[in-house]
Amino acid sequence: MSGYSAFARYYDELTANIDYKRRGEYFHSIIQRFKTTKENILLDLACGTGSISEVMSGLGYDVIGVDNSDEMLGIALDKKFVSGADIQYLCQDMRKLDMFGTVDITLCVLDSINHLDSFDDVRKVFEGIAFFSEQEGLFIFDVNTPYKHKEILANNTFTYETEHVYCVWENTLDPDTLEVKMELQFFELEENGLYSRSTDGFSEKAYSEESIERLLAECGFELLGKYGDDTLEPPKANSQRIVYVARCIRSGQKY
Repeated sequence: MSGYSAFARYYDELTANIDYKRRGEYFHSIIQRFKTTKENILLDLACGTGSISEVMSGLGYDVIGVDNSDEMLGIALDKKFVSGADIQYLCQDMRKLDMFGTVDITLCVLDSINHLDSFDDVRKVFEGIAFFSEQEGLFIFDVNTPYKHKEILANNTFTYETEHVYCVWENTLDPDTLEVKMELQFFELEENGLYSRSTDGFSEKAYSEESIERLLAECGFELLGKYGDDTLEPPKANSQRIVYVARCIRSGQKY
């Protein structure tokens, strides 16, 4: 889970292609379909710069955003100041979640689960969410698939250019574990016409559907559905992202 110290400064600019409003409305539709709890407290886990938090707040949820990056949360707070949204932000490692009370919905999206260092860390996150979920609380998360790691991310290099920054994104795939190590080089145009350079790096791990579903059951969740690529259709062999929807059936259990 390293990285993002430099990336935070450019994250929103480089992910401007993501339609956060559409994604938020998509998650809202899933929540309305499955929600049985009375309250609307929503945990946006690994909230980053707060884009999804802002959308979900606008849709009527009482949002708590948690992220481990001070830099990301600083940007999220700036957005909150501008929008006036009633969002509470906490700086925490998602593997050591410590909430003031229980929540009705947990979102963990934009492949944040893939960024965890190991499957044991995924277990710690799932256990923490179960502990702080209301009975029958929803847990909605997405993961990049093994197909995406092998065929899309792979050993490829991507470049991104905006008005203020040029980014070179280099991937290295371990074919045995399907871990993709990512190194980002940022070249930012300064006022004097010269470019300053900064770097960041992190990795993503891919997990099988079977392992994710088994872990959900072990941690006290009932799987309600899984969807491919932000649709309401089942995943396909070439789906790049799977969205999982689960319900907590062992809330507050100590592990």
